[in-house]
Amino acid sequence: MLEGSARPLSEVFDLAMLDLDGVVYVGGQAVPRAPESLAAARVGGLRLAFITNNASRAPQTVADHLSALGVPASASDVVTSAQAAAHVLREQLGAGAKVVLLGAEGLRQALLDVSLVPVTVEEEAAAVVSGFGPDVTWGSIMHAAVRIRDGLWWVASNTDATFPTSYGTAPGHGVLVDTLRRFSGVEPVVAGKPARPLLDETIRRVGGEHPVMVGDRLDTDIAGAHHAGVPSLLVLTGVTGLRELVAAGADERPTYLSLDLRGLQEAHGRPELREDGVAVLGGWEAYVESGRLRVDGTGGPADWWRTVATAAWAHLDATGEPVDVADLDAPPANESPSTQAGAR
Repeated sequence: MLEGSARPLSEVFDLAMLDLDGVVYVGGQAVPRAPESLAAARVGGLRLAFITNNASRAPQTVADHLSALGVPASASDVVTSAQAAAHVLREQLGAGAKVVLLGAEGLRQALLDVSLVPVTVEEEAAAVVSGFGPDVTWGSIMHAAVRIRDGLWWVASNTDATFPTSYGTAPGHGVLVDTLRRFSGVEPVVAGKPARPLLDETIRRVGGEHPVMVGDRLDTDIAGAHHAGVPSLLVLTGVTGLRELVAAGADERPTYLSLDLRGLQEAHGRPELREDGVAVLGGWEAYVESGRLRVDGTGGPADWWRTVATAAWAHLDATGEPVDVADLDAPPANESPSTQAGAR
């Protein structure tokens, strides 16, 4: 269940590991209030690390994008799944090892940065590493699949099923991973979220004794935090909506929940779950009636979401079934007013 904090999270933690798309920006635009929220957190002494499962872009490219959106960043503030994969390979193989590259320039640069030698799929190698690469040929994929099946060690940067593009959501690297897995019968070592190497790599590079993961996706960001044993903050500026939130299993539930990145600068109330199954916080009461979630009262929108999550998760744990939210009116996650009318 959600936890509370009497102090702003920026005073509780010393490192915020921030997912990018849906948290800091959406496509080419900064998420509303993200730049000023992160600037305020930095002034308060919170270190920021920007982490991404996208293995195709180099850290400097990501940093330049962030800076252009009003979030100053350097390459040392960015950690990618390509870097995490390269570290996994270097730890196992040592400097100078040859690795078949099945990906884009960001992954190539990550290998070179740790003194590994990227080679083509036809050359002798100690391992193969795969990542998102729209220009990777089918011939290379076929050859790599055979070599993996025949025993070549395989590290995958991530298993993301989708990838955002200017023309819509497209197949991500996870689709390729699934193809290679089904053909070869081999499970890769995965570096990106929800596996823990990316978060471990971030802490190793940026530092921080008390980190918090900040994300918008339950199945990667929040699950990744669970795997790494660190607290998490879910923000509602990305892909997680009401239906996804109420259906979250134990390993996809955040420690804290906020409308957006202003949650780093705020204290967090902890909903009380009464013996009668009613969750209470900040003027709201959430409960399940005939399998449907109901909410009474008035209060702040963030507390509405926290109260609803608590009641819904208690119901899910007790029955094994997500609660019905079909007729529940959620206050918009991006609204600023301090109070909202009660939901029916």
